[in-house]
Amino acid sequence: MEQIIPLISEVGFPIVVTLYLLYRIESKLDLVVQSIQSLPERMKG
Repeated sequence: MEQIIPLISEVGFPIVVTLYLLYRIESKLDLVVQSIQSLPERMKG
């Protein structure tokens, strides 16, 4: 049990940062998907 606590404190911060960045990228990817899906309609007009 003593070995797990330092591991969590060392690895916890990178995990939080990674999850935050993944959340931000997900919202930007949604915008990219919407743009790609609307592209054929734009090309018709």
